[in-house]
Amino acid sequence: MAQSFWQNKRVLITGANGFVGSWLCQRLVSEGAQAVALIRDRIPGSNFHKLGLHARVDEVSGTLTDFDLVWRMVSEYMVEYCFHLAAQAIVGVANQSPLSTFESNIRGTWNLLEALRLSKTIRGVVVASSDKSYGVHRDLPYREDHALNPLYPYDTSKACADLLARCYFHTFGLPVTVTRFANIYGGGDLNFSRIVPDSVRAVLRGHNPVIRSDGTPQRDFIFVDDVVDLYLEIARRLPGREVTGEVFNGGHNRPVKILELVEKIIELSRQKGLKPDIRGKDVGHAEIDRQWLDDTKAREVLGWKPKVSLEEGLSRTIDWYREYFA
Repeated sequence: MAQSFWQNKRVLITGANGFVGSWLCQRLVSEGAQAVALIRDRIPGSNFHKLGLHARVDEVSGTLTDFDLVWRMVSEYMVEYCFHLAAQAIVGVANQSPLSTFESNIRGTWNLLEALRLSKTIRGVVVASSDKSYGVHRDLPYREDHALNPLYPYDTSKACADLLARCYFHTFGLPVTVTRFANIYGGGDLNFSRIVPDSVRAVLRGHNPVIRSDGTPQRDFIFVDDVVDLYLEIARRLPGREVTGEVFNGGHNRPVKILELVEKIIELSRQKGLKPDIRGKDVGHAEIDRQWLDDTKAREVLGWKPKVSLEEGLSRTIDWYREYFA
């Protein structure tokens, strides 16, 4: 059996105990990486703990806004690869508390990039941006050469992190790649303000899932395993010319109406007599009506494409939460 590329590689994951970070961390550890996890808040019920990762990685307690801590972590653990996933990721929280979101998502990013710039061991950095960075465009789907046109606090914070990452490549030669994913879903997401975990929790409890819009907004959805695959494929190629300093979209290339998504969750849950509870437009949340991605570049350059269909992904997600709530 061939040895994994990640065997004994020293890898830093920020946001390792978050939804996507926990699955990424599990894959890296299972392939032999020496993983370092920066943990701000310990969450005993998180997927990170459910997977037993707290006993399999080196944990560093703290926040990216503390530059001295970040520099010590990068240098003492002689980090070779870094996946920067840590962020305040809830749109509603960003609207209510923009300053803390900017601190976490923008200042935290420049602190990390500066520490990595000073590192003697770094070989590759993957920075998680978002499709929200594109903002409002009439020309859809989003392509990597679309201008970043964010209007709202979360979107702006991710666009700033995106620009900082590419600035550090063009100015200092830091081997960094930026990813912009569609809406990521799957088991382990405990942010129940998001439509998939909130709807799954509702139907498993026998409640009608609430849609806080008229159901017509459209999003592109991608299963978490496909996201992890793309992260690892990009990092494996760093600091290669075909990925360094580049941006890659990841999605399914098709928009799904929120109403259709929720109806599919009800159908797959096999819960009888439920229907979406449509509340109408929520003017308290600044969000974009239509967002979806063109990921041709990732397919052509990296040979990556999502493997998990929406129906399979939602089925696996429902199974995870069914076990979790049990």
